[in-house]
Amino acid sequence: MAAAHSFSPFSLLVLARLSASIVAFLVLTWALYFKTSFYSHSSFPQEEDLIYAVLHPLLMVIGFILISGEAILVHRWLPGSRNLKKSVHLCLQGLALACGIFGIWTKFQSRDGIVANFYSLHSWMGIICVSLFGAQWLMGFLSFWHRGEVRMTRIRILPWHVFLGLYTYGLAVATAETGLLEKLTFLQTNGAVQKRCTESMIVNGMGLSLALLGGMVIFAAVLPKHQTPHSKSVYSSNKLHS
Repeated sequence: MAAAHSFSPFSLLVLARLSASIVAFLVLTWALYFKTSFYSHSSFPQEEDLIYAVLHPLLMVIGFILISGEAILVHRWLPGSRNLKKSVHLCLQGLALACGIFGIWTKFQSRDGIVANFYSLHSWMGIICVSLFGAQWLMGFLSFWHRGEVRMTRIRILPWHVFLGLYTYGLAVATAETGLLEKLTFLQTNGAVQKRCTESMIVNGMGLSLALLGGMVIFAAVLPKHQTPHSKSVYSSNKLHS
């Protein structure tokens, strides 16, 4: 507990934003400066295939993971009423869901066929993750915005909503890691990329930054909002004098 209290919400937000910025920079660099790694493996690759292939990591990493992570952190940094925070949270999660659906849709556009792109653990995890995310978003919308829902029902659902939200976010980060590993292993096996080169360092650095980002976002989400050493000492002192 003492170790957890040594981290303030502000410091966690700074680390999370720093990690997110590094991830965004690395994925943009990889997608825009190493386009040859995204060319279709068919005999006659087309420019359209390259666009869809480049869009996939951009949408899934920046659009899905980074935006959904920011939506989780909304309750930590956004001032204002609870309704305002819930509105921003819902909108950001909806945007992230749209990016995730569109990101998967880009893989359906490959001329290699649908089955060719949905055979690996990464692809299965991706479909499960986006499906869970969509169900989670719908559950949150119906439970916390439907005025006919009684308060006790919302209270019972809230722990499950928080758990499934963090689980789905962690699953999204894990899915991205498997995708990076799958892509880099394929490129290195076929001799397109050396094990010690700039592109390999970028992809590996992105994986490490994603792991750090996931940890910071989840830690910030579960860290008690008001339980700081100072507040605890004040609370204890008030109880002794009451």
